Amino acid sequence: MSQKLIEVKNLKKYFNTQKGLLHAVDNVNFYIHKGETLGLVGESGCGKSTTGRVLLRLIEATSGEVFFEGKDILKLNSSEIRELRKEMQIVFQDPFASLNPRLSVSEIIAEPLIVNKIYKNKADMNKKVQSLMNTVGLAQRLINTYPHELDGGRRQRIGIARALALNPKFIVQDEPVSALDVSIQAQILNLMADLQQEFDLTYLFISHDLSVVKHVSSRIAVMYLGQIIELSDYKSIFTDPLHPYTQALLSAIPIPSLDIKREKIILQGDVPSPINPPDGCRFYGRCMHRKDTCLTKTPELKELHPERFVACHFVHNLGLVK
Repeated sequence: MSQKLIEVKNLKKYFNTQKGLLHAVDNVNFYIHKGETLGLVGESGCGKSTTGRVLLRLIEATSGEVFFEGKDILKLNSSEIRELRKEMQIVFQDPFASLNPRLSVSEIIAEPLIVNKIYKNKADMNKKVQSLMNTVGLAQRLINTYPHELDGGRRQRIGIARALALNPKFIVQDEPVSALDVSIQAQILNLMADLQQEFDLTYLFISHDLSVVKHVSSRIAVMYLGQIIELSDYKSIFTDPLHPYTQALLSAIPIPSLDIKREKIILQGDVPSPINPPDGCRFYGRCMHRKDTCLTKTPELKELHPERFVACHFVHNLGLVK
């Protein structure tokens, strides 16, 4: 079995608000094998992006453990975290907002090299910048241009080059193609797949688009209101979803064929508030299979088969497990 690069245990992130405690990430557990891509999917506001940022300590966790190569990064001091940043990077959702508009392409890519004092010789640093531009498919003629002069695809390539500058092992991809045109999305996804093979990278791919996640992920974790409710390899998720919420998500994916019809599962009710959420199963109010037990007892994420996890009290009784 391959080595676990990232292991998350009982991770929580709560935010204090005027109305109460917002449970953005609530007791999340998962791991990512070295060299694989774990897709993290769910509705907007379910806590996907917060999870990714807590892993990198861009946001401090409320409690829990995050192990990187066996070391709990939540216990590291500021100097240790600074050193660890070379190993863990992020590609943000908005390729324009994540770039400094006052810096040129070369200056943006060189910034992590300068901050971490990687090169003493400017000529060597410029060679590295040019190499990174070639790696992500940016023409050398763009080296002195600024973000506002480029399209979304090129801007995202800049963000990817910046993330690669320090030769990281792990990259969080926070909806990296959601702000791009469909044709550009395919180019960026193919680029990231090629880079993963070339540099032996490990990805956490965050998205609300299941059709995108299907093509890039080794395994998929489905998140609902701050909790992971199903986690499995991508084939099992798409051919035999176990949780009622996962089934509803998959039924909403458009099929590009007039001959194939899929019965859509229309969820009734509203998503509970993440501020002081209810006891029991958080999907209770929208679940077509709910029972009284679900209202009071929180389902645990349990391994039903090797590498197949689901959080549902009645997954066996409902005939969802074959």
